[in-house]
Amino acid sequence: MSNGIVVVVAGGNPPDPDALLQVPLGVRVIAADKGLEHAISLGLEVTVAVGDFDSASPDVVARAEAGATTVERHPAEKDATDLELALDRALSMSPERIVVLSGDGGRLDHLFSTLLLLGSSRYESVEIDAFIGGARVYVVRGQRAIEGEPGELVSLFALHGPAEEVRTEGLAYSLDGETLEAGSTRGVSNVLVEERARISVGSGVLLAVCPRGGAK
Repeated sequence: MSNGIVVVVAGGNPPDPDALLQVPLGVRVIAADKGLEHAISLGLEVTVAVGDFDSASPDVVARAEAGATTVERHPAEKDATDLELALDRALSMSPERIVVLSGDGGRLDHLFSTLLLLGSSRYESVEIDAFIGGARVYVVRGQRAIEGEPGELVSLFALHGPAEEVRTEGLAYSLDGETLEAGSTRGVSNVLVEERARISVGSGVLLAVCPRGGAK
């Protein structure tokens, strides 16, 4: 159901090209600033590009604007990152799922803000996954299933407060109705023991992070 998916391509370092394996044909694509260049390099047709465009090539932006891409410019002095603007624009399209493609490395503060942003309550109505370099990040509200190879690492982090009634199936260190506190390392370095794991949370939000490939 590609019509229910919106892909957001972040700026900064380019995404891993392998992440395209997770992008079905015909999806709507939102690019955040230099993400416009990354999306074009990946062969994606950009629906909307947003940002202050202090990083993207002016020529690339001009060509996109002259083509089929809607370019929405914001002032450099603003209260949100380009990625946040792109996620908000994606949400306005009423998708069922948002997939974020981003590079790793670069500025630590940008990476930290990205992870916090993914778990924002503003996006609680939509399923969000992110492919950050070779890692995969899944926002867990309610219940999610992830697939991968047995032996693959999966770390669970509570965001913006405690995640309560956490239950897992298919992980080596199971949780059964327990609470993970924000700032706790208890959920770090769990391991897939089956090809499919289920993670549920009664209240709150979790990030399930697969550091290197494998999970889908």
